[in-house]
Amino acid sequence: MKRNRYIGEYPVVGIRPVIDARRGVLKVRESLEEQTMTMARKAAELFRENLRYANGEPVKVVISDTTIGRAGEAALCDAQFKKEGVSITLTVTPCWCYGSETMDMDPSTIKAVWGFNGTERPGAVYLAAVLACHAQKGLPAFGIYGREVQDKDETSIPDDVKEKLLRFGRAAVAVSSMRGKSYLQIGSMCMGIAGSLINADFFEDYLGMRVESVDEVEIIRRITEEIYNKEEYEKAIQWVRENCVEGFDKNPADNQKSREEKDEEWEFLVKMMIIIKDLYHGNPNLPAGCEEEKAGHNAIAGGFQGQRQWTDFYPNCDFPEAMLNSSFDWEGAREPYILATENDTLNGVCMLFGKLLTNTAQLFADVRTYWSPESVYRVSGFQLEGKAKEAEGIIHLINSGAGCLDACGEAKDEKGNGVIKPFWEMSDEDIQACLKATTWNAADRGYFRGGGFSSRFVTRAEMPATMFRLNIVKGLGPVLQLAEGYTINLPDEVTDILWKRTDYTWPCTWFAPRLTGSGVFKSAYDVMNNWGANHAVVSYGHIGADLITLCSMLRIPVCMQNVDEDKMFRPASWNAFGMDKEGQDYRACLTYGPLYKK
Repeated sequence: MKRNRYIGEYPVVGIRPVIDARRGVLKVRESLEEQTMTMARKAAELFRENLRYANGEPVKVVISDTTIGRAGEAALCDAQFKKEGVSITLTVTPCWCYGSETMDMDPSTIKAVWGFNGTERPGAVYLAAVLACHAQKGLPAFGIYGREVQDKDETSIPDDVKEKLLRFGRAAVAVSSMRGKSYLQIGSMCMGIAGSLINADFFEDYLGMRVESVDEVEIIRRITEEIYNKEEYEKAIQWVRENCVEGFDKNPADNQKSREEKDEEWEFLVKMMIIIKDLYHGNPNLPAGCEEEKAGHNAIAGGFQGQRQWTDFYPNCDFPEAMLNSSFDWEGAREPYILATENDTLNGVCMLFGKLLTNTAQLFADVRTYWSPESVYRVSGFQLEGKAKEAEGIIHLINSGAGCLDACGEAKDEKGNGVIKPFWEMSDEDIQACLKATTWNAADRGYFRGGGFSSRFVTRAEMPATMFRLNIVKGLGPVLQLAEGYTINLPDEVTDILWKRTDYTWPCTWFAPRLTGSGVFKSAYDVMNNWGANHAVVSYGHIGADLITLCSMLRIPVCMQNVDEDKMFRPASWNAFGMDKEGQDYRACLTYGPLYKK
């Protein structure tokens, strides 16, 4: 595990064991104490064993010191949780309780309620009653109720309840982890890309984050004045020389840089990467007299403008971006950073969502080309098969060499399947496999006059993946679209033919969405044809349901998805906004407004 990079503590989950307050001759409350606290302990154990912060530590969970039967005990719990830094609450109960007296009334917490499905005591009745209280008071809460009736002495958590508890927990921890942090844009608007036009109101109102801006010249100043840790630099440049293999130079011979110039570029790029890290989080080991620079911007995500002013003159940022977004460098395995290419802030936010939900590195890519089965066959003679055939084509995901190296799929699970792992599971063998699968090719100087190096690899693994993107629409606000599917491993000779029709020095990933047969998921073509921007994020695993839950917490509607309806989990009050799930989402998000609205 690694230290917390950020100023402030990680979010804490608080478990609220709520109970029937009646005592008297029948000893109703007394008979329920052990069962109620057991539910709380079991839920806490589930969270601790399955949820982790971005640094790999188990999520911290606290349980109310006492069960909560009346308003006074609810107040004691609130006071305890404030001291503990709780920002997420789960209320649990096996029985009837007094709804408005025992509910979590704090408007700043993210809330869920689990009502035990048993016949002896009506936990489900309390669940319905307290969710009605939440709805009436404008405090959205997630309701959790098991499908099967349990015996009163049962202490295990049913699988369907576990799934909802963990989906709520993952999303809530992700949402709470963003609050109070910064998005750091280095530079500004890039080539007229809409996502690069930063919207401070969105970050503040929806994510609870601040926007920080640093001009790219700050990197030049720090390199020139040697404001970086020289010991780290020497370690880093040695590691790069030993592990980062140069590939071919596609530039015409008269436009290639000399060996001496390329060596200087590597030194520049390593310093650049170190300085970007320092800008994010500060560095106490900077030279004396650099007290301001030691502080950093407490950035949980950021972006680098690059084009065109920087890249027309200086080496591009592909190497720093690719390595920072990966789960390793000269430090060994470590938590990935989030650094968006071309300062596409909205793609950067998606990378942040994906990282916080999965604890894995994220792939930033252009949604470049749709290849129909007919087109693939026409240019290569190859008939698409498997999941690519089922999707009626593939989408080429490719960007200028800033994608995380983890996306090559060379890290393996225990069965030898290509995967993307949380950093704490990355072995030295996994790291070396990713490095060996990657070459660093001289940047195309038609695109990047200033030079640099672009990572080059192919995703040679069929992996479950989710492609998603956040867009802002005037009059509507932010909306998210997603497509679950698979990365596709084509034969090398087919990949080469298709790849050479675009930039052969950039990382290459083939993606096939999972089709539903309706709407925009009738074919891979329809998915691409309805994509809302030029960029997308690819996250390991099928995380669409988690993204839907997370977005409902932030009040961001989802406009395009291929998730099974029974996996969609939103606050209970969404059901009051009509019967169609998508329409519910839009109307509820409009009514409640951004999570941190002023």
